[in-house]
Amino acid sequence: MKIKFLVFTSFVLQLAYVTSALPQVPAEIRRGLWKAQWITAPNAPQRDSVVLHFRKAFEITQVPEHFVVHVSADNQFLLCINQHEIGRGPALSDLAHWKYETYDLTPFLHPGRNELAATVWNFGALSPLAQISDRTAFVLGGDTEAERIVDTDNSWEAEEDKGIRPLPTPPDMRRFYYVAEPSESIDGALFDWFWNDASLSRGKWEKAASIGNAILRGAALQNNNWQLVPDSLPSMQMELTPVGRVVRSSGVQPSADFPSTGFEIPAHSAASLLLDQSHLTTAYPELTVSGGAKSMIRLTYAEALVDNKGEKGNRNEVAGKHIVGIFDEFLPDGSPGRQFMPLGWRTWRYLQLDINTADQPLHIANLRSWFTAYPFEERARFESDDTSLRQIWQIGWQTARLDAHNTYMDTPYWERMQYIGDTRIQALISYTVAGDDRLARQAIQAFNDSRIADGITRSRYPSSVTQIIPTFSLLWIGMVHDFWLYRGDEEFVKAQIPGTRTVLDWFLDRQRPDGLLGNITWWPFIDWGKDFGFGVPPQDADGGSSVITLQYIEALRYGAELESAFGNSFRAQKYREAESRAVNAIRRLCWKNSYNLIADTPAQKHYSQHANILGVWLDVIPQEQQKDVLTKILSVSDPGFTASDHVPEMTKATYYFRFYLARALDHVGIGDQYLSLLKPWHDMVALGLTTWAEQPEPTRSDSHAWSAHPNFDFLTIVAGVRPKSPGFSAVSIQPHLGLLHRVVSAVPTPKGMIEVIYASKDTGVSAETNLPGNMSGELLWKGKTFSLHSGHQQFLLP
Repeated sequence: MKIKFLVFTSFVLQLAYVTSALPQVPAEIRRGLWKAQWITAPNAPQRDSVVLHFRKAFEITQVPEHFVVHVSADNQFLLCINQHEIGRGPALSDLAHWKYETYDLTPFLHPGRNELAATVWNFGALSPLAQISDRTAFVLGGDTEAERIVDTDNSWEAEEDKGIRPLPTPPDMRRFYYVAEPSESIDGALFDWFWNDASLSRGKWEKAASIGNAILRGAALQNNNWQLVPDSLPSMQMELTPVGRVVRSSGVQPSADFPSTGFEIPAHSAASLLLDQSHLTTAYPELTVSGGAKSMIRLTYAEALVDNKGEKGNRNEVAGKHIVGIFDEFLPDGSPGRQFMPLGWRTWRYLQLDINTADQPLHIANLRSWFTAYPFEERARFESDDTSLRQIWQIGWQTARLDAHNTYMDTPYWERMQYIGDTRIQALISYTVAGDDRLARQAIQAFNDSRIADGITRSRYPSSVTQIIPTFSLLWIGMVHDFWLYRGDEEFVKAQIPGTRTVLDWFLDRQRPDGLLGNITWWPFIDWGKDFGFGVPPQDADGGSSVITLQYIEALRYGAELESAFGNSFRAQKYREAESRAVNAIRRLCWKNSYNLIADTPAQKHYSQHANILGVWLDVIPQEQQKDVLTKILSVSDPGFTASDHVPEMTKATYYFRFYLARALDHVGIGDQYLSLLKPWHDMVALGLTTWAEQPEPTRSDSHAWSAHPNFDFLTIVAGVRPKSPGFSAVSIQPHLGLLHRVVSAVPTPKGMIEVIYASKDTGVSAETNLPGNMSGELLWKGKTFSLHSGHQQFLLP
């Protein structure tokens, strides 16, 4: 510790010299350098687990029209002004693009003395995997000279709070790859309950230590690792919501209307309460207690209860089941009105309180929850005469909401990681249901920024641990192309093209002379198919995976389109030639004539739905054979599809890859059968899920947005609304109603809202369209094309 302190002291002195010398540095060199300084507590750990508080009092004679400050921290902060919480952040990112948040403090200021305060935490080795970090620090800078009276420097005070610490992940969670926020323990006897109120705080405050000026990305002077960029996202939603109802209790009989009213637990007692929220949520729990010094309160959070075999079964059932999950601990200090809330939000449907009291009775006054997520608005609409589809729509949207915060997340409970495979689908839902592309822009750029020296992206980002899924790099190119189609913004798309080139160059170098891809290293994940080894389809000794090659073909097509529109025609032709060689190789080497199917490798010993789904969608399988191929592969998984000849055993697509199945079905002109593909989602409803699971039972995660694609499909396949040209400058509407008699839908686009109404009549189908101004398009129905213009139109479709 002494050596660390000496190194830290030397560093502070060195950077203090840089700061004091600033006036002598030319203005063009100082550009991008804030006057505000990163600060920390002088004797606190820099990279180990620690929770710090910072504060500064300042005087103003009158409240200004605006008082804007920019704020960041490593890892995270909670900011208050005059005891009012202002915000939390920063949004997750990497050191080269470290986010800062911006707030206008004016609504909470008053003439005279005002007090800024912040809590900053870094859980060290127990930090979530999505958290990249340099060391614990805080910065706040005024927007103009008037606000710079609050710039962070050694005029601020700091204290280390010994009352909060992270807890190791329980073994039952760790074995299922739990890498999200750690459990927390709050000891009320040590915690500074008034850290944001200098008149009441009894903490050990001292002058903050500076560790150098804050710098914007691109600044000439680099004296620390945080290159600051503004956060383009809105503040996360924080909304008070009910916490659920008690479904089981022992050791105490809570009041009938708990948690609205409280109850008391006697001294030297044990009590347990299990609450059911009725649906999965992402929220901050808030527990208020009085008395109960030296008691222990544990809050355990779970997506579902499990039986003695560890199986979830029907999520609505409580009898014979128990809770297993991540938990927080709270040790009251005996004072009245103590309010416990963890620093990190939690995910749960079931929440259990286990309480052990000591010499004092404990009064549970209240239990509430603050829902938090990215503030998406449900702007799209999908209604039909099949009421079961409404439930699928609602559950899908709930899944999409919970899996989106300041990044997209694969699962809000287990990992909270932004993976490309998941995020591609989530972004499409955001475009079509919310009409919001801000979180998607963040993701596309983050994946571009994640590229390693080899040229391909990381599979998930931000992440403190590097993981490479080369196939996800191909899907990232698909994300860029999707954005171009659904949102436009050519400048943003152009900025991604250098990244798409390095990805495709990596794969071009691995394309064999025969046209197939060679052996793909790292983790070439495709889907959690039961006999795909850890999600990887078969490869021969020298590679030759048809599935991976097909994803390569998709990316080459998108790359060629992007290059033709914005880039290099030579590259576009190069991609087309590589695509042609890959297509011909699959037809020549992987097509099994006796089955009329694509095999997974030239050895033709293994078959999957995946290869044939992509083969149909991408026209690698000749058009005249596509319907027969889809019927064959669906005969092994979906009722209502029967093959006319023998079908070999094959790997089935899980919820995730059925997104691509829906694309193939639509592509071959049998989109009217789409609704028959929804049995897996109806089965999940029957199991009581309120968000869509990661994969078929037994599933680890009960909330995976890669399974929420029916929302996108309802709008683009059933209602049939999709862009005809980039950015929805023109629309193509091709409905596939199946057995539905009525559909009402609305889809937000960058040009405005598109509305459609379909109703079956004795003489055909009535179709009404309403397009925003300056939009044209086409309505396709059974081989006929009808021209569309802005405003309302009505057709009778035969």
